[in-house]
Order: sequence, then structure tokens, then C-alpha cells
Amino acid sequence: MSAGGHALVAGGCLSLGVAALHAGIVIAGPAAYRYFGAGERMAALAAAGSPAPALITLGMTAVFAVMGLYALAGAGRLRRLPRLRTGLVLIGTAYTLRGLFLPLELRRVLLTPGALPLRELVFSAVSLVMGLLYLAGTSAEWRTLSARRAAGHRSWSAVRRGGRE
Repeated sequence: MSAGGHALVAGGCLSLGVAALHAGIVIAGPAAYRYFGAGERMAALAAAGSPAPALITLGMTAVFAVMGLYALAGAGRLRRLPRLRTGLVLIGTAYTLRGLFLPLELRRVLLTPGALPLRELVFSAVSLVMGLLYLAGTSAEWRTLSARRAAGHRSWSAVRRGGRE
């Protein structure tokens, strides 16, 4: 496997890990919502037995899982997904933009010690790493991603249409 494929597999595994973490938050309940920064309102709703926090968090779980599947498809580990190259670029960009809060957060912590929990810096750093993995892997595999389609690998949308691209 190429370096780009390895980067996409790593990014995909991290995305699937984030999905699993979100599923764990639903199971753990209100304290997990507070710890991971969902806010007191979400924690209070979870404590009151409202289904809203679980539904929102499970929706996020599904999004992160799909993002992980896109990376694995880009690495050639899964069947090609619709709009694969576009999806990988958008996912990588979203993670990278989230990660770019890191310098601002570091500045804030340096100027006002204790202003942010350490986990907030970790979340930003992980997001930045994930975004760079997606973007670097996609860039390195760009031609391969296109060549796979040209070589007859059918996309999910083609499978739904009975094999027509």
C-alpha cells in the first residue's frame, strides 16, 4: 500500500474511533456530555431522560462513521463510494478547519493558564492531524482514485443503477 493509502487508513481509523467515542458518550450519559464539551443543557436533557441528546449524538456518530468509511474506500479497502474524491477533500478540509483552532487555544492557555481544559487542545490537535491525513492521502492517491473509476471499479451509485456509470 502506498503512503497515501496508509494516511487514508489512519485517518479513517481515527474517524471510526471518534464515532465509537460518540456512541460511548450516549452510553455513559450526562457526565460524559459534560466532560466532552456538549454543554450543561445537553447534560441536563440527558439526565432528565430526553431522547434529544442521544439522537443528536448518534447522528454525529453516523457522520463520523461515514467519514471513516470514505477514507477506507479512498485507500482501496472498501468499495468505491459516491463522490469519493470530493468527499475526501471536504472531510479533510472540515477536520483541518476544526484543527486550526489549536493555535488560538494555545495562545489563550499561555496567556490565561487554566482558561481551557487540556482536552480541548487535544481535540483540536487530533482534528488537525486527521484533516492533514485525509488531505495528504487524497492528494497522494488523486490519480489512483480517478484511475480506479476508469478501470471499471463500479461506484455505489452505479451498482444501484444496475451497473451503468
